[in-house]
Amino acid sequence: MNRTLHRIGAICAARPWLTLSAWVATLVLALGLAATVGGTPRDDYDVPGTSSQAGTDLLRERFPALSGTEARVVVHDPDGGQLDPALLDRVIGELRGVNQVGVAGPAQPSTDGDTAIIDVRYTVPVTDLDDDAMDQLRAATGPARDAGLQVEYAGQVPEGDKSTSHTGELIGVLVALVILIIAFGSVVAAGLPIIAALIGLGIGSSGILLLAALTDIGTTAPQAAAMVGLGVGIDYALLLVTRHVEGLRAGLTPRAAAARATATAGRSILVAGAVVLLSLFGLLFSGLAAYRTYGYATAIVVATVMLAAITLVPALCTIAGRRIVRRRRIEDTAEPQRPPMTARWAARVGRRPAGWALLALAVLLLLGAPALTMRTWPQDAGSQPTENTVRRAYDLIAAEFGPGAYAPLVVAVDLTEVSQDSVPALRDQISAVPGVATVSEALLSPDATAAVLSVQLEYSPQDARSGELVDQLRADVLPAGAEITGVTAVFVDIADLLAERLWLVVGVVVGLSLILLTVMFRSVLVPIKAALVNLLSVAAAYGVLTAVFQWGWGSQLLGVDHPVPVSTWVPLLLFAVLFGLSMDYEVFLLSRVREEWLATGDPFQSVVRGLAATARTITAAALIMVVVFAGFMTNADIVTKMIGVGLATAVALDATIVRLVLVPATMMLFGRANWWLPGWLDRLLPNLDRRRAPSGAPVDKDETDRPMEPVSAG
Repeated sequence: MNRTLHRIGAICAARPWLTLSAWVATLVLALGLAATVGGTPRDDYDVPGTSSQAGTDLLRERFPALSGTEARVVVHDPDGGQLDPALLDRVIGELRGVNQVGVAGPAQPSTDGDTAIIDVRYTVPVTDLDDDAMDQLRAATGPARDAGLQVEYAGQVPEGDKSTSHTGELIGVLVALVILIIAFGSVVAAGLPIIAALIGLGIGSSGILLLAALTDIGTTAPQAAAMVGLGVGIDYALLLVTRHVEGLRAGLTPRAAAARATATAGRSILVAGAVVLLSLFGLLFSGLAAYRTYGYATAIVVATVMLAAITLVPALCTIAGRRIVRRRRIEDTAEPQRPPMTARWAARVGRRPAGWALLALAVLLLLGAPALTMRTWPQDAGSQPTENTVRRAYDLIAAEFGPGAYAPLVVAVDLTEVSQDSVPALRDQISAVPGVATVSEALLSPDATAAVLSVQLEYSPQDARSGELVDQLRADVLPAGAEITGVTAVFVDIADLLAERLWLVVGVVVGLSLILLTVMFRSVLVPIKAALVNLLSVAAAYGVLTAVFQWGWGSQLLGVDHPVPVSTWVPLLLFAVLFGLSMDYEVFLLSRVREEWLATGDPFQSVVRGLAATARTITAAALIMVVVFAGFMTNADIVTKMIGVGLATAVALDATIVRLVLVPATMMLFGRANWWLPGWLDRLLPNLDRRRAPSGAPVDKDETDRPMEPVSAG
């Protein structure tokens, strides 16, 4: 692998302007295609194999006018006056004329008459809506706004209409640039990782929109992909630039240093990126289309920025020449140099490795403890910030009609299995269940083969009692042929499904990662330890999420005005992403430790030198990732906030407690056993790097490896 990467780096470094031009041309082409033929991200709420999906399928078959997505228009007089029925009828008439709307109205007035809900049912699922569906909805309700009334929107249609601000991400990029300038002491060196990451991100994000034209991509998937892609893109480029600078300081020409950096750092980048992609592959086992789209979208971006790191960065480094190196005065370099602070720290940890390992473990377990009380629930309107129209609609409906009115249950009854005469009795049975507020009269399908009941609960959708009521109705009240669907029931099924699938995804991701790391590091113990410490990082992130959002510790600083459950979408997605990101730093560190081990055979000093050589890069990379992820906490969407908090927390812990304490302590405890591999397994596994010099550099050299006058060390 090193030999191949060396050649790739040498080719790109020998033709830097051609390489850069090819990437810029690809970026322009990708952006152009995305703007002209790219699709629009849409959510897919289908949950195959569940009771709620069976009810939805029955509606689609027997109630075509009610089978699609839905929206709810909430009209409110802020002065408390009675709403004009004629005005409401006019709005309903406008809504019925909206494209793809099957049924609109009648208006449901509140007890005091100052608020009304107008249900709007579409004939197509949310994935097939017109791109301007919300604009049409706003235009149809214009007469109410013109009359001075407050109009808010609820349901799947407005929930899927997310406007995204990129202010947080832009601030994150600027702060990342400052961190890189401090780390390298050179504006030129600092700019290279940013340029490479942004070009790769632009192409990858365009690829997501092109994919959205062919299949459903969730509305928050592009933001999650951009979050991860920007972070790892800067990380990968930073690692390669760091190794390039080391080569220049050792006296190599810029072309030779770029080739050598691609061979050494490029190997770590490919393996780290492969682990991230394997982790995303685990999302395919979630059982939900929404998670598959997260995996597709993020994988596209990660693969693009990884390719940019090993091809574009060598070209940029060659173009930059020796300007990339921070120069120091010659007399400074002549003085005896103390060991780096990280080397002294590693030696200190090595003197009492068991104590340091236990301390780090205790901190991670303490942070992860709140996760034992975690309750998950898909994000709903009650979790959104108050500036969002669906949150304002939620608050109006809860205040005027009761907390359960925002998302009533829908009972779909198949009259080919259940007698029509028994439907009134079924309605009475449902009404008698404690916690049920109201049950509507049955609505028959046009062919009289199905009936629908609308059930309003006394609790909000995210209240744990709502889920318990759904389970109780299914188990004790509904006969065969009757199914509960609707948003609340779908959310209950999603929560149950993901709780079951989480362990399958964990098993697949950890298993595949163990195989890959065993092949790379030729060790049994190192991959197992890597997997365990990464799982500890994920658990700690879960704990912090629970404390911040579910317990409400500091959530108001993030614009969340009350405690909310952790979104069901977050734990599984966070695991897949975090396991891959944490493994990035593990690969960066252990690759260097292994190089030193192969060169010296000293298990103690190899850890000290490996940590000393990588700690500055890992720290800078982690700071950048934390800043980038923190920028996403400013996003209005609650799920994006949670993902940002979880990722930033895990990366910060991973680069400090895990990488600086737990990993070196455990490696020093195990000593030579870290690199033990049974002979039969060594012969069985493919060898990615059969010819290796002690330093880890490739054995073969080309004519570009001519040394030049050494650059002043620094």
